[in-house]
Amino acid sequence: MTPFADIETALDGFDPAGIDPTAADPAGRLLGLAEAVLENWVEARGEAPTQEEREGFRLLALHRQGARGEPSFNACRETGREIAWHANLLRLEPDHSETAARATMMVMLVRHLLLFVSGKMQVAALGEFCCSSRTLRSLDRDAAEMSDRQKVA
Repeated sequence: MTPFADIETALDGFDPAGIDPTAADPAGRLLGLAEAVLENWVEARGEAPTQEEREGFRLLALHRQGARGEPSFNACRETGREIAWHANLLRLEPDHSETAARATMMVMLVRHLLLFVSGKMQVAALGEFCCSSRTLRSLDRDAAEMSDRQKVA
């Protein structure tokens, strides 16, 4: 299991502008990071991460596995599909003029997945409303209200 901090560091160090289409597969590296995020989720649930693929992507199979019995986890399904879409774009058209922008979007999507899953591991209800984390915002509001009450007392 790759810790979330290591995944975040790898995302921070990814330079979409410096992509060399003849070098190592940038889409594969980013897919690997996204898969590591979902592996953490699956392992935290006491399961072994699947090696299967869904629609040609292990990422989508991991999402399917992680969503079993956890309907709110489907909130990140489209993020996984967008990651797969951008991987296809990068692999099928590595010399495209939009390669850097596509890679940048893929980095942002993997980071979004990371933030959702790490938040979900802290707040079980995350995803029941949307990935804008209403539950986390209400925790912040509750903490602020508690602080205000302590100042008055």
